[in-house]
Amino acid sequence: MLSLKDFSYELPEELIAQDPLQKRSDSRLMVLNRKNNSIEHRHFGDIIDYINPGDCLVINDTKVIPARLMGEKEGTGASIEVLLLKRIDDKTWETLVKPGKKARPGARISFGDGKLVGEVTDVVEEGNRLIKFEYEGIFEEILDELGQMPLPPYITHKLEDKDRYQTVYAKNTGSAAAPTAGLHFTKELLLELEQKGIKIARVTLHVGLGTFRPVKVENITEHHMHSEFYMIDEEACNIINETKKNGGRVISVGTTSTRTLETAAKADGTINPCSGWTDIFIYPGYKFKLVDCLITNFHLPESTLLMLVSALYDREEILKAYNVAVEEKYRFFSFGDAMMII
Repeated sequence: MLSLKDFSYELPEELIAQDPLQKRSDSRLMVLNRKNNSIEHRHFGDIIDYINPGDCLVINDTKVIPARLMGEKEGTGASIEVLLLKRIDDKTWETLVKPGKKARPGARISFGDGKLVGEVTDVVEEGNRLIKFEYEGIFEEILDELGQMPLPPYITHKLEDKDRYQTVYAKNTGSAAAPTAGLHFTKELLLELEQKGIKIARVTLHVGLGTFRPVKVENITEHHMHSEFYMIDEEACNIINETKKNGGRVISVGTTSTRTLETAAKADGTINPCSGWTDIFIYPGYKFKLVDCLITNFHLPESTLLMLVSALYDREEILKAYNVAVEEKYRFFSFGDAMMII
């Protein structure tokens, strides 16, 4: 049985990256080679040396919404923070509210001096609130004006530039967190990869805050994953299927792209256009159907993301690599450095 402590490691707090680097592709890159269990230390721009013509890079083109809203409770003026998690219909969202005790059904919260008003309509799973919003104009524009980027709890610095918590290829709005492995890519690097004969396939998975939810059960197989919405279109499927057919590798950018591909993949390693909700939980023992290689960041101890990475390689080798990363002072988590498993 795999227990939670099997995915633990010591991380000095100063290695948690608080700010993005000035240039995205200047991050460091640790390359793990599964054939010979070797570790190389490079820079992210060197990733092109490890991807061959005929390989396919799969990116998640979801776009993060400025989902954190600071408001006041009507009647009392009490400060309330609302985090948008999941859109239920045009005006209703499932949200995380702090402090929850001030947000009982019927409570009304005003944002931006009444530009946006929300009414709590229900309390659902895990204490999340359903809030119905009232506004004039276009919701996304109001959100852009009033909302803040929902940075993970371990980032305490203020983000000066909203775009730095967004990939350069972000397109489909709907995430409460960024697919952070993609933050290292620049438009120039993507162009270089295409010019080398590497195909790029886009999938979409809207990342929920459940990504940061800690695993609380000792036996990890009892953990229940949150569900997230994904979409894969015909163009992406054609690129991926063609790559496989011609003997190329499918290189997944991030755990979100990986979960999308493995959810949609058929037993024979092919994929058809589809969309839906996935709560796939990938941990050691899982047999990958589609993904050959992975580009990812360094993840929190005891997290489902670390478990997924360990499933692709080997738990002990991954933890060994993480300890090397700590010794070499790599930067960790969302704004940190990258790892490539080949």
